Amino acid sequence: MYKIDNPKNNYKNVAHAFFLSLAITIAEPSTILPLMISHFSENVVLVGIFVSLLRSGQITIQLYAAFHAQSYKRVIPYLNKVFFFRWLSWLLIGLSIYFIGDSNKFLTLLFIGLGLFSFSFSAGFGTIYFKELQAKLFSKRYRGKTMANRNIAGAIASIASGGVAGYVLSSFEAPMSYAYLFILSSFIMAIGFLAFATIDEPEKMKTLQKEQNFKLFIKNSISMLKDDKRLQQQIVVIFLSFSYYLSMPFVILHANSSIELTGWLLGGFIMVQMVGSIIGSSLLWRKIYNYEKMLSLSLVSMILAFIIAIFATNPYSYALIFFLFGVGLDGLSISSMNLVIEIAPEEKRPIYTALQTNITSVGLFFPILGGVLLSYLDSYILIYSLSVLLLSLGLFLSLKLKECK
Repeated sequence: MYKIDNPKNNYKNVAHAFFLSLAITIAEPSTILPLMISHFSENVVLVGIFVSLLRSGQITIQLYAAFHAQSYKRVIPYLNKVFFFRWLSWLLIGLSIYFIGDSNKFLTLLFIGLGLFSFSFSAGFGTIYFKELQAKLFSKRYRGKTMANRNIAGAIASIASGGVAGYVLSSFEAPMSYAYLFILSSFIMAIGFLAFATIDEPEKMKTLQKEQNFKLFIKNSISMLKDDKRLQQQIVVIFLSFSYYLSMPFVILHANSSIELTGWLLGGFIMVQMVGSIIGSSLLWRKIYNYEKMLSLSLVSMILAFIIAIFATNPYSYALIFFLFGVGLDGLSISSMNLVIEIAPEEKRPIYTALQTNITSVGLFFPILGGVLLSYLDSYILIYSLSVLLLSLGLFLSLKLKECK
């Protein structure tokens, strides 16, 4: 008899988060990634595009992944293939910077973009499999705890990563410093992937027979969305929560133009953001089982961060901004994942997950819009204000969501 809430699976789940966060914090969209792209190009729209690439590639594939996953009794074998492809994509970024770098900035950016898109694209499959596993392995209350534990472990790893990033950025000239960070982190990432690959997965009892073709699957998925008003409402709120992406990648560029941003200070901002993540997860998120309430509180944290950003003039105010980012981003991640798991019937879970993620992930392109607005309006205050407005609308609508029992 399979044991749900197995502590061994929890440890592997947490270990995966620790090593993955230790690796990918070096491409944190609110800090290092914008600065790395701005080294190769001063175009802020391009910064927005590359930040979007880190997350948005998954949009193109998630429904297709769900089309196949709905009939899978186990998903670990497929997830292992995703892990290998993501690792290879990440390593490609470091190698392209190392071997090409400033000698051909256009070609380097092309390979960075290819690596980021491939890393994100493969996550489209991984997200479906990952959420399916979380639903199968853990009960509602335990899942909230293990996800909070994942976030705490990830934040602790990211604090260490922030220190390493600060050291490397201060010790080596760009772009070699970025190359070393990506190459080193790819091997750290592999440890997390190997830990998760050994999770004990039970067979799924209820599955759906795969449709004859993908077109029919899309038609059935749209009908499913039309019939579920709660899913529709939830999608609108989570989509609006992504409006933080309009401004978040440009906060560090604003800071760079108004204060002396050293490598150690940049690493310090990463650490502060991760401290916010730890405090949020340990004191708030792991104790809240009402995921609608968690979503609302997370939106409040993000709104406060951008209000402070409007008036920020020194390192302390920017540190507070990144602290609130850490609190809010973890809450948004935990709540959005658990909300779709809670409302989805077991056999339809991959489809519900893909529908919510696909539609809401359109918000991952907000950095491009933010970059366009910033280039034409030349005002950080205006894009911060727009984020506050849209997040506030999301907060208002989130208060109308009824708790899933």
